[in-house]
Amino acid sequence: MTQAEIKASLPAHLRPFIKDQHYDRYTPRDQAVWRFIMQHLARQLATTAHPVYLEGLQRTGIALDHIPSIDEMNEALAKLGWRAVVVDGFIPPAIFMEFQALKVLVIALDMRTVDHILYTPAPDIVHESAGHAPFIVDVDYAEFLQLFGEIGMKAIASDADMAVYEAIRTLSIVKESPASTVEDVAEAESNLRRVTAANTTPSEAALLARLHWWTVEYGLVGELDDYRIFGAGLLSSLGESIRCLDDDRVRKVPLTVDAVHVPYDITRQQPQLFVTRSCKHLSQVLQEFAASMAFRKGGAESLMKACEAGSVCTAQYDSGVQVSGRIVDVATDAVGNVTWFRTAGPTQLAFRDKEIYGHGTQTHAEGFSAPVGMLKDFSRCLSEYTVDELRAHNIELETRVRLEFLSGITVVGRLSAIHRQDHRNLLLAFDDCTVTNLAGELIYRPEWGRFDMAVGARIASVYGGTADREAYQLYGSLPETSPPAGQPEGSLMNLYQLVDRVARGEASLGAPGLEQIQRGLADYPREWLLRVEIQRLAATEELAPVLRLAAQELAELALDPELAPLLTLALEVLPEVA
Repeated sequence: MTQAEIKASLPAHLRPFIKDQHYDRYTPRDQAVWRFIMQHLARQLATTAHPVYLEGLQRTGIALDHIPSIDEMNEALAKLGWRAVVVDGFIPPAIFMEFQALKVLVIALDMRTVDHILYTPAPDIVHESAGHAPFIVDVDYAEFLQLFGEIGMKAIASDADMAVYEAIRTLSIVKESPASTVEDVAEAESNLRRVTAANTTPSEAALLARLHWWTVEYGLVGELDDYRIFGAGLLSSLGESIRCLDDDRVRKVPLTVDAVHVPYDITRQQPQLFVTRSCKHLSQVLQEFAASMAFRKGGAESLMKACEAGSVCTAQYDSGVQVSGRIVDVATDAVGNVTWFRTAGPTQLAFRDKEIYGHGTQTHAEGFSAPVGMLKDFSRCLSEYTVDELRAHNIELETRVRLEFLSGITVVGRLSAIHRQDHRNLLLAFDDCTVTNLAGELIYRPEWGRFDMAVGARIASVYGGTADREAYQLYGSLPETSPPAGQPEGSLMNLYQLVDRVARGEASLGAPGLEQIQRGLADYPREWLLRVEIQRLAATEELAPVLRLAAQELAELALDPELAPLLTLALEVLPEVA
């Protein structure tokens, strides 16, 4: 299945986030960065990663010698029941989770720069493909990942969470851009600290994000004294994949649901990591947290959680009616049962995740309110009554109807419409309607227009986002990240390409090519990765002087404190030159 076919098969509201890969935009140096990272990761992780890692690379279409194309990956992933799409950097967490719930891996387009080869602050194709994809071959892990998506897309996020997300996205772009100044980075980091500090009460989504970080991104599997790496953030970082093994610097903690109480800082290395017993254990911990979430619990507590979040959420009645909007007011009786709730701003009414005709955000642009509960002298929820049964209770179209709830709320008005679906009453519409509470206070007036009353005895579920995500979209497409300023000059890229083609046996060097390489060594004295690439060439008599020079200059560059960590890695595996 091509990327275009995959895009067309996904819900329309997800499509704006999917980008085209344009494989030819990866420079020869990008390819060299990929080779360097993957060669060393494969070597480092052969004994420290979960045993399925190296097998998973092969089975998910990820080669060590070139950046994978999305089509390559999809051809391999199709055999595992998964798909992949490319996106531009960080996307909204709820959108990310929805892709995952649909068994679609989200792959960042960009390739990290040579300056961030050990660790990138932004999602890149190394992290997303070589980090996340390999473990899809483990059935238990794949099921855990999909379950995380299904649960994650229901989490209630706050307005403050969105501010943190936007600050993280901005920081990642600023840090990765060669055009950014020290002041730019400092300002972006300061903004992230500010919005993070303001987010004092973590939402469901924030707590779940912590669990995602400590498992999917930075998880270890096994026992405290005998563990392996499986987190994508560790697997894709040359630096962190080594540092995490140092038990003196990085404390190891058994994974429990309490991990949601441990915040993380994406700008710093992690002081502790969590060890899960197995991939099945991951799902157990996830389900334990999910049991506390509003979409599973419903009721007044869940409505209040949505109210405090200040974001658009969905309240679902036991009848199936779904009300999506910003919940601003919740009333309860003496024992905590919901009796009334209200939204403000654009609100959608839906059933089975489909907007009810005529009840979108245009109709309910200013908000929506409705009672919740049983009626006096009714043995069942009003939604379950047939038209004849309603008539027996004097509830009939074009007549004045009086509904008295057990909570003391009373609705009086002319019944103008009943919306029935799946053999149940979902909405009752009243004209000239008055609604009063137990104290006799007016909570709905006739001059406010038609009163659309949702029908239901209780709020069974509350979750983040909207019911019909196509009809009521919360996220527009993100602006494109700017291409890095100051792209490497063409002559340098030509040099990388020449060395690669010779190393692959696709071209012979000849005198002009040899002269080009020799000139390049002089023209680019700090281009250490080029010198590493040159070592891939066969050490023939003709090339021996160039290879010796490149090796000598690499050894000298390794004395530079900034380059030492990288070149220590490089020199460990480079062949000796006679």
